[in-house]
Amino acid sequence: MSKLSAATLSGLSPNLSVPSYDRSNITVGIVHFGVGGFHRAHQAMYVDRLMNAGGASDWGICGVGVLPADAAMKTVMENQDCLYTLVVKNPDGIREGRVIGSIIEYLLAPEDPEAVIEKMAAPGTRIVSLSITEGGYNFHHVTGEFDADNPAVAADLAPGAVPSTVFGLVTEALVRRRDRGLPPFTVMSCDNIQGNGDVAAKMFTAFARLRDPELGQWVQENVAFPNSMVDRITPVTTDGDRAMVAEDFGVEDAWPVVCEDFEQWVLEDEFPLGRPAFDEVGVQVVDDVEPYELMKLRLLNASHQGLCYFGYLAGYRYAHEVCQDPLFARFLLDYMDKEATPTLKPLPGVDLAGYKHKLIERFSNEYVRDTLARLCAESSDRIPKWLLPVIRENLAAGGEIHRSAAIVASWARYAEGIDEQGEPITVVDRLREPLMAAAAHNREEPLAFVSNRELFGDLASNDRFVRAYTGALDTLHDDGARATVQSLVTDPATDTDWATDPDR
Repeated sequence: MSKLSAATLSGLSPNLSVPSYDRSNITVGIVHFGVGGFHRAHQAMYVDRLMNAGGASDWGICGVGVLPADAAMKTVMENQDCLYTLVVKNPDGIREGRVIGSIIEYLLAPEDPEAVIEKMAAPGTRIVSLSITEGGYNFHHVTGEFDADNPAVAADLAPGAVPSTVFGLVTEALVRRRDRGLPPFTVMSCDNIQGNGDVAAKMFTAFARLRDPELGQWVQENVAFPNSMVDRITPVTTDGDRAMVAEDFGVEDAWPVVCEDFEQWVLEDEFPLGRPAFDEVGVQVVDDVEPYELMKLRLLNASHQGLCYFGYLAGYRYAHEVCQDPLFARFLLDYMDKEATPTLKPLPGVDLAGYKHKLIERFSNEYVRDTLARLCAESSDRIPKWLLPVIRENLAAGGEIHRSAAIVASWARYAEGIDEQGEPITVVDRLREPLMAAAAHNREEPLAFVSNRELFGDLASNDRFVRAYTGALDTLHDDGARATVQSLVTDPATDTDWATDPDR
């Protein structure tokens, strides 16, 4: 068995696709922060697809890690010449393997911040892209303003500081380009945030303004921040995935990526220094991304939250187990149809009903093996961005909110840290301690969890929300997750069980 590297590419199994282009001719045009599974299954894959078609030779990717923990990725990238295996797991069980070669360099900022800054300041770099997670943008969950009190940010703003954050590194590179007479690169967000480009613009401009008001004005007037919507389910790589790659494709890969067969990228066309020809390889390049991102965030992402806590509490551990259960599938479709869809903008040419049923099919793909633990993690960065806007808009419009409120209640019950079998739950969240402390009082103080105004604003003061939320929380405590979901898919007007009615 061969270890994956540039030297072994030509001898790999014929059932594993490898780059058809000469990687020695590829130069860096993109610097990317956050080289996790999603980036490698999505943006890097699209660039590789272009390169295999004979283009994009000046759009190679230099990956950047900002956290000390990213040293593990750096080691793998160095040992494998930045190559990795991408395995698409189809719903029929067929696995398609492909070696991706579009990442040609990897830098670790804590180890050499100067190298990272100079790579962005280089004339050939025209895009700096980001997949730094929802929490990486450093904004207050209620006010939406930049958090200047973040200790790492404050340290970067100190006179003479060596940058350590994404904000400090990117801003310093922009300063050097400006001082050298080079036009600024485009900053392209690929994270699951509504208006991700607008949010990035606001946060980076705020940081620059704190460093120097004149610099902030220059960034606001000169740097492009296109919006985008990205979509591909990409579970965390496991040892089982590594073993599968070795067995199926005969290659030893320390960090392969597995993903579903679905892919989507909708991108606003705002690139003053040019961009790869993404529209030639399946990317939807549009003038306005917002209708598409609302569709994705409020249907797919919010539905992930709708299935993960209820499913985990009910005893499931994988997304496909939950969505192969007709009761839970019905609940998710009802949420999408009756609560999320009324808040969406018109989507000409999109089969919305087909999209929603496709989501259930995607979630049900047992070969992807997306864990509920992954979907339950970092909820404080997800629920406020994906689900709470649905609740607020429906409250304002007089729409239905009891399913959405119940999802919030399921999060509150999950945050108690004990499942229905009495087993401990490992809660993973940047606000783990205060969330669990509040959830510990759920029974005697039903509004304890949602009284956190930084996360929930004034929802705890809204009578409609309170009734729906506390009703669901009571049922979760008294009867359990499955019974709660059952109560949510029973039409009180007709007493029709929506989970089993074949006509629905």
